[in-house]
Amino acid sequence: MKKLTNNFQQQATTYLMGESLLQLGNHVDRNRSVLVIDENVERLHGHHLHDWKKIVVPAGEEVKNMATVEKVIDGLIAHEADRKTTLVGIGGGMITDVAGFAASIYMRGIPFGFVPSTLLAQVDASIGGKNGVSHGKHKNLLGTIRQPEFILFDYALPLTMPDAEWHNGFAEIIKYACIMDAGLFDYLEVNREKALARDVAVLEYLVEKSVEAKTKVVLEDEFETGPRRWLNFGHTLGHAVEKLEHMDHGKAVAIGMVAAARFSEKLMDFPNEQTLRLIELISAYQLPVAFTSDKEAVFDIFKLDKKREKDAIHFVLLEKIGKATTMPVPIADLKLLLQEL
Repeated sequence: MKKLTNNFQQQATTYLMGESLLQLGNHVDRNRSVLVIDENVERLHGHHLHDWKKIVVPAGEEVKNMATVEKVIDGLIAHEADRKTTLVGIGGGMITDVAGFAASIYMRGIPFGFVPSTLLAQVDASIGGKNGVSHGKHKNLLGTIRQPEFILFDYALPLTMPDAEWHNGFAEIIKYACIMDAGLFDYLEVNREKALARDVAVLEYLVEKSVEAKTKVVLEDEFETGPRRWLNFGHTLGHAVEKLEHMDHGKAVAIGMVAAARFSEKLMDFPNEQTLRLIELISAYQLPVAFTSDKEAVFDIFKLDKKREKDAIHFVLLEKIGKATTMPVPIADLKLLLQEL
């Protein structure tokens, strides 16, 4: 187990890389903690946590809403949680978002930590302090930026995921490769078969590289005024597709990255052969690449995107694989680019 501490603006977060869920009690006092865990993780791993105070919530992105936050808060009240109680979210990205948000608003803020159980949550959702819920058709519209005290990365947990969820996690890893690490892109190409076969050494390398990449960006720009926007590569269109098609986050982001690469060809002279290389990699990891959603409906969601300022959206584009940039693209221009997809 490697212990890394990152000093964010609000507080330090300790990463416990390669630690076991069974050792959670070494890092937080079980008598002063409450776990929030989804029903799938409870079914698979709950027997390891039988002597902890727990709040079990439904699984799935569709319950990432205020009703689930209220269920968590009701659970905290039932367990008589005070301002020194630590809330620990154990599960995928929905759980880390909901747990972080509930902890941020309960009694004006209590300590919290995460044990991400899916590949997607380990490489993305648990890192960076963004916590929140969706509202209506708008993803992550309500939320806070507040850092966890710790994140425990147990590399055995994602191995229990269904195949579709396993593939889902690679979208965010491919994103990091696209925006800041051409070497990681090469590694993903060369090690595709081992990665898809759930080789633990490859998984450990990919998680650690992804955690390092996202943490570096967040430390530089914790409150998303500049480079942190790069982490939204593929997400502007991806979030719209996700909501409209009720699609898994990783699949929607994969479609969004291909669209962003196409936009980059038009706006940044990004080479078409690089777009084709990206499409080949995404397809190799069994993620979708074709945009088939209703364009008008997607555009309606674009208009309320959090990255919009007046009549433009700060869109993340690629100069080349491994180097991203952000450009304010007028809404009217985006509508035209969308029509050409």
